[in-house]
Amino acid sequence: MTPATTTALLTAPIAVPLTTACVYASARRHTLTAWAGLLSPATILACGTVLATTIPADGPITIHGSLLRADAVTAWMLLVVGAVAALACAASPAYLAHEHASGHGDAGAARQYNALVHGFLAAMCAAVLAANLGVLWVAIEATTIVTAFLVGHRRTRASVEAAWKYVVICSAGIALAFLGTVLIYYAARQAGIPEAWALDWPTLVSRADRLDPDVTRLGITLIVLGFGAKAGLVPLHAWLPDAHSQAPAPVSALMSGVLLAVSFTAILRYKVIADAALGPDFTRTLLTGAALLTLALAAAVLLGQRDYKRMLAYSSMEHMALIALGGAIGSPLAIAAVLLHIAGHGLAKTVAFTSSGHILHLQRTTRIGRVRGLLARAPSLGALFALATLALLALPPFSLFASELGIARAGFAAGMGWPTAIALILVLAAFAALSARTARMLLGPAPHAPGTPAVPVRLGTAAALPLAIGLLACAALGITTGPLTRLLADAAAILGGH
Repeated sequence: MTPATTTALLTAPIAVPLTTACVYASARRHTLTAWAGLLSPATILACGTVLATTIPADGPITIHGSLLRADAVTAWMLLVVGAVAALACAASPAYLAHEHASGHGDAGAARQYNALVHGFLAAMCAAVLAANLGVLWVAIEATTIVTAFLVGHRRTRASVEAAWKYVVICSAGIALAFLGTVLIYYAARQAGIPEAWALDWPTLVSRADRLDPDVTRLGITLIVLGFGAKAGLVPLHAWLPDAHSQAPAPVSALMSGVLLAVSFTAILRYKVIADAALGPDFTRTLLTGAALLTLALAAAVLLGQRDYKRMLAYSSMEHMALIALGGAIGSPLAIAAVLLHIAGHGLAKTVAFTSSGHILHLQRTTRIGRVRGLLARAPSLGALFALATLALLALPPFSLFASELGIARAGFAAGMGWPTAIALILVLAAFAALSARTARMLLGPAPHAPGTPAVPVRLGTAAALPLAIGLLACAALGITTGPLTRLLADAAAILGGH
């Protein structure tokens, strides 16, 4: 691979979304069509695809003095970000049209929305591609700044309150992560690592055994707390249900589908360093505790949930808890299941949140009790929402079935039988709650005025096709990973410390 090609592959996923954001922000009139926003996801997917085919054979690649780096984990996450972004950006025109028709949006608001979405994509790709842990922190902080404006996009009292709550809690988390990063830098400098390489991830992994154990232990604890806030893990989780329920549906899809996963991938990067410096027991205890507490809270709240967007938000916490449990187990099987779960959850949750946006437009409410007979009133929309829910419930053939089974198998094989058993019981409680709430929305006759026949509402092809493709991709991953098998194995080996 030539230097020019390497540079293009590692910079395009950041540069193209950032350029698109600038074009939207600077345009005095809506010079770009809404569908032009698909250029950024297409670029991310294309670069991820090329990296996925070359990295397993050629190994990791770096540019700009190891500022940007791509390995198998990077390629996998770029594919996930690109796929989820493609679905979310395809849903954005319909969302903006609904906002304009309801009088809540104009051309200026649409330009601002598009600019922020593409800036969000650029920040997430920068976090995925960063080789320097300081750059990683900056990129994740940038996602907080950009998404705060997206959460409050509608400028209602509830959305502005959710945006402020998001900023305050995530800023506290990011501050903790910053302190953790500083402590890791201090430990690296004390271990004799040169200043220019003291936050370089490959360098820290190779010399982790030289790091001071006490400083590293404190730093990793702060990192798990800080980036765990962005991943929706207890105790700094309170922003998630409010932000996800008030953000535009495509933004909720991006935040739940990939932002949480990108933040947790940062924890997994640090875990490799911590395991080499301290042994696996320390991070295993931290992540297991966070996973079980988060799962217990999500299951308890889901049992009494009455808002379907908040229901999906707490479902995201449930799945992030399972991902954290897989990370705590740490075996190659567990990490491979975690990465597969990240992909399957991203696709399924994107379809679910996007469908919820269409339900909100149709029903004018997010209350579960006020939505009845959705399958009868809007058959295609109801079917898509039902299938997305089945995917989130980890039923076959969707990939979450295979990934949850892999996490459970890995947990029992690694001697973590009791935490895994407790997690499975809590998952069953969440399963029952999500099933009951969704069934109330989907089943029954379509509501209509007496003496007037119920006319089914059709979901247009442009809105339905991307959602159907997302569900098909989630099902395909549940049957086989195909050409991605080696990439997945290599990524699991990297994050497993092998």
